[in-house]
Amino acid sequence: MRDGLRWLFASSEGFRCVGAFSTVETALDGLATEPPDVLLLDIHLPGMLGSEAVPLLRRRYPQTQVVMLTVYASEDKVFESLRNGACGYVLKKTPPSELMAAVRDAHHGGSPMSSEIARKVIDHLRRLAPPPEPEAGLTPQELRLLELLAEGYSYQGAGAHMSVSLNTVRNYVRSVYEKLHVNTRSEAVSKALRGRLIH
Repeated sequence: MRDGLRWLFASSEGFRCVGAFSTVETALDGLATEPPDVLLLDIHLPGMLGSEAVPLLRRRYPQTQVVMLTVYASEDKVFESLRNGACGYVLKKTPPSELMAAVRDAHHGGSPMSSEIARKVIDHLRRLAPPPEPEAGLTPQELRLLELLAEGYSYQGAGAHMSVSLNTVRNYVRSVYEKLHVNTRSEAVSKALRGRLIH
């Protein structure tokens, strides 16, 4: 595959292959004469793993953009490579035209990714989304008041609905503001809805 890639880039207009190496160790020194703009790097090479080599390559050749090109789509390898400084992650089954587009993209500051890799990244980010905020110790009466305010009731109307005085409603409101760390009715309602305290 390495020979095929060398031929692909050497024979394509606008591209030049400055080196092809079978191990990370030979690449670290072999690239010194002419560091590439973009380096395609496999994960499982003999010797040092490509995913582990990214920071070494980036330190030695800071202008070189590293794009992982591998058959491995496992989530841990994807994120290890990206955390270590790779700018993209493309699978070997990518068609030649898309692979050349990925190299161009990396050269111009982009982050090329195969669609299934992009999906893994998106799913991972979704899992990292903050959980709904805790109930912050709101009492059942305070939660009911928030529900009524969300429905558009005034303080007086909410008090009548709950069979409590306007002063009691105001006390509930002060307590809710303090517990939710907000300063306005709209902030309190918005935060309660986002945190799924009320529906």
